This record gives sequence, structure tokens and C-alpha cells, in this order.
Amino acid sequence: MTKDRIKLLILPGDGIGPEIVEQALKVIDIIKKNGIMIETETELIGGAAIDQYGIPITREVIQKADNADAVILGAVGGTKWESLPADLRPEQGLLSLRKALNLYANIRPVKVLDSLLDSSTLKKEIIKGVDFVVVRELTGGIYFGEPRGIDDNKAFNTEIYFKNEIERIARIGFQIARKRKKKLVSVDKANVLESSMLWRKVVAKIHKDYPDIQLSHQYVDNCAMQIIKNPRQFDVILTNNIFGDILSDESAMLTGSIGMLASASLGPKNSLYEPVHGSAPDIAGKDIANPCAEILCIAMMFDYTFNRAEISRTIKNAVEDVLNQGFRTPDIAQANSHIISTSKIGDKIARRVKELLPAE
Repeated sequence: MTKDRIKLLILPGDGIGPEIVEQALKVIDIIKKNGIMIETETELIGGAAIDQYGIPITREVIQKADNADAVILGAVGGTKWESLPADLRPEQGLLSLRKALNLYANIRPVKVLDSLLDSSTLKKEIIKGVDFVVVRELTGGIYFGEPRGIDDNKAFNTEIYFKNEIERIARIGFQIARKRKKKLVSVDKANVLESSMLWRKVVAKIHKDYPDIQLSHQYVDNCAMQIIKNPRQFDVILTNNIFGDILSDESAMLTGSIGMLASASLGPKNSLYEPVHGSAPDIAGKDIANPCAEILCIAMMFDYTFNRAEISRTIKNAVEDVLNQGFRTPDIAQANSHIISTSKIGDKIARRVKELLPAE
């Protein structure tokens, strides 16, 4: 999609969500001043919506999200709402939004920057040059399966996948692999789970339409080990909802901090962009959260939704330039780095975007 006027719905959410979204909006303001018409509207989701309306998302917000060209999300959740019933917790707002907008494909890039090699707990020789993408099915599987329930003696959830759900996410994975190194690893647990048996069968069938892509399969436990042992082997990791959730968070630590990973959730019509990390209520309001993932969400948005790769590259280059200058939030601090606040690193990245943007 290429549009002269862009309409964005902003959902800051809970915890550090409002702080990091504020930094992303600084970048959006710079882009607006460069000649692109961007209209933004802010609404509530998660705990903030529960406090205001008694539910984690309203129908009106879902409708606004459906009408927007893209949705920018901060984070949802926090200890304040943990005692609520499962169907009324903040996370249900996000799950409901994903389901309502049919956002079935979650794209999570994992790239280790040279400037952050010392921020990771892994050895440099293991993580240098790591650059892969986790493609996660987002609207099926155990998070949405029925029946589900809990009582004093038992709790149960249902893992279910339909053929068409696997087919469409597999095609997304193969299409992304075609633009990269043409390698795709499909991750499942087909040795014990019937849902994974179907997953592997369907992925192998779809692979016939992409003969130029090298396909392999890994069990999820082996993949979790391989991400730590030899992460450079991966190009595209294709997997289901729960496995993708876990593996992408694990992968985030290769980069030095989960605060560095952005994600895109895509459907036939809509798109939503959010950082991989959570709401981090323990550091909310302290001006120390890492906003880089949220800012990189804006880069992904201009690439995936609006086909403006040059703006996407500019934002990513701005983030990397600021980090190369030694500026850090505490989560990625290194010896001799300049530790600055959330708002100050946001200012620096926005200023660098302004310097790098070509005149319209």
C-alpha cells in the first residue's frame, strides 16, 4: 500500500507502553514534517481500558483499528490486573484485536548489531552477523483453541490448527525467505503432537510451490537449543503461535535486550506493529525503558504496510547511528557507553531521522 495520507491508531497501553510510544511519535512527527500526511488518533487498550471501561478493549476501538491504515501498540498488562478472571485481563484486549482484524502473521526480525555485541550474554563469535526472521502464526493454536477452562481440580486448553491456517502462514514464510537467503526452517513437535503432524505435512505440501527455497524441519526443543548454540544457521523460522511466542523472546536475548525487537502482525487488510517485550511495570514511569523496538516498529510499518523502504531504512539507520555513538538505555549499557533516558534517546533518534531523511 502506498498512500498520500496515512491514518494511524495509537494504542499506548500499560506500563512502559506510553513512554516508548511517545518516542515513536517523535519519529512520526519528523516524517510528517518531511511532507507525508499522517493523521493519528490515540485510544485505550489493556489495563488502561479496564480502568476506564471495565473491559480490556471496546468495540469502538476495534472498529477504529479496522478503519485505520495501521495500528501502533505499546504494551499491555501488569500486576495490577493479575487477579482478574482470564477473560478480563489486559492481554485479552490484544488477543481480541488480533482475532478481530485477522492478524494471522507475526513477523519478528532478529538482527544483532555490531555496536551491541557486548550487550548480549552470549559470546561475540556466536552472535556476530546473526540476522533471521521468526514468522509466527498468530490467530490459531492453543491461545485460541476451544474448549478451555479451569476449576479447583484441573485446567485445560486445546491446541487446534486447521489446514488453511497453516497454509496461509506457510506462504508468508516462504515469500519472506524468497527475499532473503532462501532458507526456511519449520519448527514443530511432530513427534508427539497431532497438530504438529498436520503442520509438517501442510508445510511440506506448500513448499512444492516454492522449489527455490531450502526447507528443513526442527522440533521446537532442538530449535530452542540451536538458537543459542548456532544462531547464524537460521534465515527464516516458521512456527505456530505458542512456539513462536517463546522462540522469539529467546531470540531477543541474542541482540542484548528484548527492548531491541520490533514485530509486525499482518492480515489480509489490517496491520499492527508492537515491540516484542511486555509492559515492564517494574520500570514504568522511571524514564529508563528502551524505546528502540517501538521506534523500529515504525520502520517495519513503512516497509510492510506502506511500501516506503527508503523511510524504513532511514529509521533503522538512525537507531543504529545513535547506538554507534555510544548512547544507551540501561538494559543495553556497556563499559564506556553513555547511559541516557528513554526520552533523551528518543530525541536523539528523531533528530538523526531528520538529518537522514531526503527532502520530499
